[in-house]
Amino acid sequence: MKTAIVGLGNIGAQLAKNLTAGGEKILIADRDISKAERLAAQLGAKATAMSIGEAIKQADVVIFAIYFDVMKDLIAEYHSALAGKIVVDPSNAIAPDGKGRFKKTIPADQSSGRLIAALLSEGAEFVKALGTLSAQSLGTGVNRPPERAVLFYATDYPEARRAVAKLIVTSGFSPVSVGGVNPYILKSSVIFTSSVNSASSFQLKEPRRSSNFRVQLFSRRY
Repeated sequence: MKTAIVGLGNIGAQLAKNLTAGGEKILIADRDISKAERLAAQLGAKATAMSIGEAIKQADVVIFAIYFDVMKDLIAEYHSALAGKIVVDPSNAIAPDGKGRFKKTIPADQSSGRLIAALLSEGAEFVKALGTLSAQSLGTGVNRPPERAVLFYATDYPEARRAVAKLIVTSGFSPVSVGGVNPYILKSSVIFTSSVNSASSFQLKEPRRSSNFRVQLFSRRY
């Protein structure tokens, strides 16, 4: 499968670095094509820079590493081109509240994942993933010894589940499914009571929750 990263800010650029370091060939795209070209030059032969439209056209998996509101606009712009694609959404609909904290930018009873999934064309497979760690943590936590750090993901589609789990492993983390994309996509406090399975022991045929940890989840829509 071909993977495209659309948006090369802090998260997108770090994901591109992690995936290429893990041996994945990727397509990278940004509104500023020169930004994509500069990053591709740094990453080497495993990264190919191109326009957003061409990257979406060629890719099987599209990772929108962009802000929530920008993603809505791009989905509208490339709506038909996303049919049949696996669409990965790392975004969080939050913004600084002016008091040193963050607040939701959508109503409290709404889920950003549900909103994005509803905008996609028929046949697109939505995955909420790659947004549970900051760009800094994606950089410092990659291939962490002795056990890999975890990245959570949620989707209703088996093929998308396997594809994204494989990408998470390639990027240097351990994938853990939290189930389907339901009205309460879970954004978490995570309490590890023992170590998480390493990616080497993770079964990609049917990704599931690791049995070696307990997750305390508070139902908050995001």
